[in-house]
Formats: sequence, C-alpha cells, structure tokens
Amino acid sequence: MFAIINPTRKVVTRVFAQTIALFSFLTLIACEPVSLAGGGGPSINTGAPVPVALLLPRGSGNANDDALAKSLENAARLAIADLEGVNIDLRVYGTAGNAAQAQTSALQAVSDGAKIILGPVYADNANAVGLALASKGINVLSFSNNTAIAGGNVFVLGPTFQNTADRLVSYAAKNGKKRILVVHSQNVAGQAGAQAIQTAIAKNNVANAGVVNYEFSQNGVFSAVSKITSAARSGNADTVFLTSNTAGALPLFSQLLPESGLNPATTQYIGLTRWDIPAQTLDLPGVQGGWFAMPDPTKTAQFRARYQAAYGDVPHPIGGLAYDGIAAIGALVKAGKSDALTTAALTQSAGFQGVGGIFRLRKDGTNERGLAVVSVQDKKVVMIDPAPRGFGGAGF
Repeated sequence: MFAIINPTRKVVTRVFAQTIALFSFLTLIACEPVSLAGGGGPSINTGAPVPVALLLPRGSGNANDDALAKSLENAARLAIADLEGVNIDLRVYGTAGNAAQAQTSALQAVSDGAKIILGPVYADNANAVGLALASKGINVLSFSNNTAIAGGNVFVLGPTFQNTADRLVSYAAKNGKKRILVVHSQNVAGQAGAQAIQTAIAKNNVANAGVVNYEFSQNGVFSAVSKITSAARSGNADTVFLTSNTAGALPLFSQLLPESGLNPATTQYIGLTRWDIPAQTLDLPGVQGGWFAMPDPTKTAQFRARYQAAYGDVPHPIGGLAYDGIAAIGALVKAGKSDALTTAALTQSAGFQGVGGIFRLRKDGTNERGLAVVSVQDKKVVMIDPAPRGFGGAGF
C-alpha cells in the first residue's frame, strides 16, 4: 500500500528524518525515577531583599544552551521589574548543563544565602540539586517537566503530560467522544505520554479503545499504520490520541493514517503536544480538525510582545517558565509572611498568574496549568474552549 511515495510523502519523510533527534530535548523527559524527601522551606525576612538563585545551563559550550540561558534570565528579570512592593535579589549561577556542576552551583548559592532555587532546566540536573538541598530545607522550582523527579523539595514548572492529557480527555468526554485509541512511541517520552492519557481516560466517562505502540523510527511509523487502523476499527474508536510531536512521527501519521482510512472528518485526532510548533505543521492536510492544548493564547502573546519590546528578540519556548517562577515567589513574598517560601505556601490552592495563564504547584511536586483547547482549521489555530481564569473552572 505504501510502496509508492508521493511528493508530499517525500517532504514529510525528510522532515521526520531531520527532526527526530530533537524529540527528547523538546519534551525534556529522560531520567530514571528518583524519590526525594525534603524540608518545608526556610524562614525569610520579607522586609529585606529576598535572595533567589537562578540556575542556568550556561557554560556548556553549546550555543543552544547559552540561548536558552539568556532567555530564561531575561524573562526572570522582566518578572522582577513587574513586581510591586517586593525586592528580589536575583543571583545567577551556571550549571554547564551538567548534573555535578548544577549540584555544586546550588550548594554555593545556598552558602551565599539563597532562600530558594529557580531552575535548573534538565531533569538530571534538577534531581541532583534537589538531593543536595533536601536536608537543608531549600525548595527547588525546576524548569523540567519530568514528573519522575518531582516531590519532596523539587517542583517542576514545565507543562506536564498528565495536565495536558487531563484537559484534552475531559474536553473530549464533554463533547461526545466515547472511545479513545492511544498511539505512542516505544521510548521514554512516548510511554510516559501514553500512561498520562490512559490515566486521564480512567478518570473520565470514556472507554479505552486500545493502545498501539511503535518503534521510534521512520520504518516503525510505516509499520504501525495498518496496526493503528485495524485497532481503531476493531475497538470502534471515535478518537485517536497521538503522543507524537512535529519533531517526531506526527508529520508522517498525519498523512498516512487518513490515507489508510481513518478520515479526520469522522475520526477525531488529538495531540498530546503542540501542533503549531513549527508553524508549518498547520499546513499538513491530516492535522486539519485536530485538537491540542496550549496556554492562554492572549496572555502568551502579551508576554511575547513585552519580551520582544524589552530585549529585541522572541523568548525561547520555555523562557516564560522563569517569569512564572519569579511571579510565584513575588506573590508569596508580597504577603509579608516569613514562611512565604515553604512547601505549604508554594502549594497554596489559589495558584498564581503566569505568562500563559493560571498555574499552581501541587504537593507531589507537579503542577496544574489552565490550558485552552484549540483546533486546526483552514491551516490556522482556532480556540474551541478557552483557558480557565481560575481553578475550579473548565478543565479542572
């Protein structure tokens, strides 16, 4: 069936080959589970500048790390400028993107007086920092989205698979979708994504129509198409939920699955990842009508515009996490309580306002973010369910 490669397929095949290596970086999921234990947090003097350590992946010799570090620091300083009545003493330390150096830098930061750690980026770095500081009662707001390292004194600020899956499955259930087929790659990210989707399915009034996994390679994708089609039909699936992203298998699946008979007009496609990055993905015929989740587009655009006006460049896709961390710290410190940076304070249920809307930290170290559900229509992103403005609303 797939012996003849049409011109479009040649294009998406090339895109898949060129971008496959980016997958693990974009998801920031790649470390073994580690259990952590930590204290509640330090006592602070809110009437004096509050020392906050920012751990960034600078010094690795990698240009991408340096660009990311710059964006995170810029966003943090933009957040500090927005605070009213709060004085943050931001101290920046390099990690070289290395766990051992991250740990050393964190210990130095605490020795210098830091009351909380913002960062680092990579999961193994954040895990090492959390372990080193657990006995010192210092909390860590990492930029990772790897929930395997969350808990104790380590929080992840990055958007999690579970949060996204919960939002999308809940929306699907409310809109008549009854049977969801899960499709995932046979790697750490794919397996974690599939687990998140299945957990979300179990929490909502929908049925699991089956699970199909595939080898994370071009041949693996081609081989999986007939299995996915067969599983969808035998399981009477009305929805196919894909964990793949545009740096992985999505360009191929978006073409091959409709060709195999899973028509997007009758089968709802849902993505666990952003389908608008890069923007060219929106041009693919197979993603038209598909759903995915994203932070509040209006607030995200406002942050992007303010960042660009201040620094003459656009922020890194995860640069806003540094703004969120400072915003949370600032909101708590402004209350004037000495326990502002304890675990109990950080996990207060009301949450915080970030660059992409509301978010809150959970006691298990993960986070919950208010997400919008969007659809690809006529090669454009169209809002079909707005992000909630407070917790307890849509999607929560």
